[in-house]
Amino acid sequence: MRSGTIAFLTGILVLVQCQSLPPASFALLLPLLIICLFNRNMVFRLVACAAIGFIWALLRADFVLQQDLARDLEGQSIQVLGRVVSLPDAGPQRVRFEFEIDELRDAAGKNRPLPGKARLNWYRSQSKPEPGQVWRLTVRLKRPHGFMNPGGFDYERWLFQNRIRATGYVVNMAANEYTGENRGQWLNRLRYQLRRRMAVQLPDTDQLDLLTALSLCDRSLLEQDRMTTLIRTGTSHLLAISGLHIGLVAMLVFAVVRRLWSVAGKLPLYVGSSYAATVAAILVACVYALLAGFSIPTQRALLMVAIVLLTLLSPRRYPFSQVLCTAMLAVLWLDPFAVLDAGFWLSFAAVGIIAYGMGCRYGPRNLYWQWGRVQVLVALGLIPLSLAWFQQFSLLGIPANLVAVPWVSLLVVPLTLSGTLLLPFCTTLAGALLSLAGKALALLWPMLDLLADNRLAVWQQASPPVWVLLTSLAGVLILLQPGGLPGRWLGFCWLLPLFFPLQPRPAPGAARITLLDVGQGLAAVIQTHNHTLVYDTGARFSKYFNAGDAVVVPFLRQSGVHNLDMLIISHGDNDHIGGVQAVLKSYPDTSLLTSVPSQLTGRHPRTCRRGQYWEWDNVRFSVLHPAADSAASDNNHSCVLRVTAGHRSLLVTGDIEKAAEGQLLGEYAGNLATDVLVVPHHGSKTSSTPAFIHAVNPEWALIAAGYRNRFKLPNQDIIQRYQQNNSMILNTARRGAIDVHFNQAGLTVEWYRHIARRFWHSN
Repeated sequence: MRSGTIAFLTGILVLVQCQSLPPASFALLLPLLIICLFNRNMVFRLVACAAIGFIWALLRADFVLQQDLARDLEGQSIQVLGRVVSLPDAGPQRVRFEFEIDELRDAAGKNRPLPGKARLNWYRSQSKPEPGQVWRLTVRLKRPHGFMNPGGFDYERWLFQNRIRATGYVVNMAANEYTGENRGQWLNRLRYQLRRRMAVQLPDTDQLDLLTALSLCDRSLLEQDRMTTLIRTGTSHLLAISGLHIGLVAMLVFAVVRRLWSVAGKLPLYVGSSYAATVAAILVACVYALLAGFSIPTQRALLMVAIVLLTLLSPRRYPFSQVLCTAMLAVLWLDPFAVLDAGFWLSFAAVGIIAYGMGCRYGPRNLYWQWGRVQVLVALGLIPLSLAWFQQFSLLGIPANLVAVPWVSLLVVPLTLSGTLLLPFCTTLAGALLSLAGKALALLWPMLDLLADNRLAVWQQASPPVWVLLTSLAGVLILLQPGGLPGRWLGFCWLLPLFFPLQPRPAPGAARITLLDVGQGLAAVIQTHNHTLVYDTGARFSKYFNAGDAVVVPFLRQSGVHNLDMLIISHGDNDHIGGVQAVLKSYPDTSLLTSVPSQLTGRHPRTCRRGQYWEWDNVRFSVLHPAADSAASDNNHSCVLRVTAGHRSLLVTGDIEKAAEGQLLGEYAGNLATDVLVVPHHGSKTSSTPAFIHAVNPEWALIAAGYRNRFKLPNQDIIQRYQQNNSMILNTARRGAIDVHFNQAGLTVEWYRHIARRFWHSN
């Protein structure tokens, strides 16, 4: 069972590394593989298990990808009929919800294949869609697409995991209409009503967001500051309805029912107390999972808990590793793409580490042993996986979890769960229980805030390569051996590569330029041997999301940048300056150069002016524009930067338009030729005049633009101009982050969407 489960898992992992999906006809091998499972040769059986895992994941993936939106429908106004299948996430100007499409008609009124589930935004509407409601809507959809950058969040992977095959928005039209209710969404309707009643019962509390997350697995109300506190203290798992909470609630019910059942008269004569307690515990765990919407992570947690409970009924005692592998196999059979979720690895690893670190140990079983040791084991054991998935781990996670885990799991969760379940029946008592839960959280939160405010709360670095991850896991296993065994200190040696990642840097005289994929905006990172410069920071898309936090900072962290030497903000448009505060928060000692110093007050920025230059590691940086007496418009006031490494050069132009291009031509005449040009103003027709393109004569023309952006950039006429100049054109919307290397060997260009491509990524 154990080796077979690992082989099955390996087969799935092989599939998720594929850049394109193999043909589904591989499934024809299944009968032969099933026969191989009964072969006496262990190698045959393991290979068969791995192949079955590969094919099972292949069939599931093929089914999901067959529901992709037709390309010719992207951007069209189309009519859909479908059901709201999630809790709506309402903001000040929009509501977001998942919509299961049952009927789709294109602009000509023709029925088209269905894309399954879509993620929709409805802006500036008085309508408030609720779970289970059936709507006929006019929408504009696009295929799954997200930013593609080293160190960044893979949004397309997340959409694939959640079986969402289109995203878009509702077009506000009179034809949009509510047509009734769908009975199949009773669970989400119940959760929605419970959320509304909780808001009524707790109108003045600051803990409503935390209580809805704990009871209904709904994080839509959480502010960014809350999430930052939880992440920095290593306690974000407490707000997920995970195996921890479901397990503790189930075990509490098991202990109580077993005790009460033993004194329940004649009932124990018919049904043993262990059986009754197990059934009760599983039922309560199911109820908790249902409150969470029976999401895929919750299903995983429920399966793990149910299998552990059921093994308690067996007269035979199974090794814990076998129980754990049985639970893993059940999870992977239910959803093979759980392997794409950090929660899968962290939850199974945490349980395995506790079993490994607490088993076969002798000594006093005091409070430290029963609880404190568990926190130390989990904190130490999960460091490699935390760095691999999140590029960080909490240094203060042990003291935070020592207090927060029992406080939340044994006090707050029972109160919250009881209050939530009582809301439909006794609102007064339910309100009192929820109020107590909120007060308990209010007592805990100042401690978490205090720990999170410590500058040393979090260790951040690049994600380790696979070989370093494997050696660090070996080091963890050595360190967690029983005390008294010789050589445990060697575990620290195996861990050392984890904390000293070797990040390649350009040689002296060479440079690496990365044009990041930030959607409709601009952000570029220029690295020399010992220095790093960031040019623009992308847009701020909402109160909760900006390109600085989502793209620029994770890329710098993944590149091993601990000190940022300079940040240039070309001009004041949101798509260039929107992420600046996030970057400065992570790198507060950065030198600032900008054409809009008034928008960066308090940071003592310098104003960029023509003629400024400096040299880092034999690489020259020159500001070509604007002039000191320039009175141009905002776009034409953009800082223009030239980077020269040996005989190679790069020109970054911000959003300059025809007037500024004319000034550059007049000032530098025949000295504008460059190898790589970041195309002005995202390829707008207001820029890139024929004279400018001829003077610059770039070998590579890089365009920073958003996928299917509302400005329809880059303009096709501009693309043709660069093509007529024989320039190679690369667009971040199609290529992801674009890497340019200037070195003694010449110039090399590569793009991240090609390097990191998996079968769920768009072409």
